[in-house]
Amino acid sequence: MGEEQPGRKAPFRIDRRHPPGGEMSDVVLGLLRRFQLTELLRYHNSTIVLAIFSFVNGCLSIGVMAAAAVVTRAPFVFPSLGPTAFLHFYTPTAPAACPRNTLCGHLIGTVAGWSSLALFGLTAAPPALSAGVDWPRVGAAALSLGLTSGLMVLFRVPHPPAGATTLIVSLGLLPHLWQLAVLLLAVGLITAQALIINRLAGIDYPLWSPKAAVQH
Repeated sequence: MGEEQPGRKAPFRIDRRHPPGGEMSDVVLGLLRRFQLTELLRYHNSTIVLAIFSFVNGCLSIGVMAAAAVVTRAPFVFPSLGPTAFLHFYTPTAPAACPRNTLCGHLIGTVAGWSSLALFGLTAAPPALSAGVDWPRVGAAALSLGLTSGLMVLFRVPHPPAGATTLIVSLGLLPHLWQLAVLLLAVGLITAQALIINRLAGIDYPLWSPKAAVQH
């Protein structure tokens, strides 16, 4: 009793090595080593330290995008960017967090959302949040999420936040093509940030595809 069975994970942990902060503890440890903050190394596993890192990193990640949105008057910040940023630092070595899945997943969600919007004649309609939901909007939302889910599985690029992206588009929150280009640029920028920070921390964050699983 009390011992973990082989092949089973402890509650609230990814595996034996990672606490409730997921792989974020490895990111924090790597950054502390990189910047030679040796006195803090013993605390890298602390839930409080992980929460502080998550808070600061989240503020910086989305704060930079929000600032870009203010300066350019373009939608550099949108709801599904938040969970993408969280995945990049909570489980950076998970397939869903790799650049390929992130970029392709959001691309699929964007294309599926706008195609569904166009198919139901809603490209010029006001957003569902202000005009309400009618039957064409129901069709567009359902089709967009169905397409996004199916295509991510078909092309083997699952990225859960893309499910929110496609609804943002099909609900009319970002109906213009130039806005969708900005959306994808924002995804690229936050993925580049993940690459830089995770590599600085010594995490084997992939340049594109997830690392192949080691068979035992």
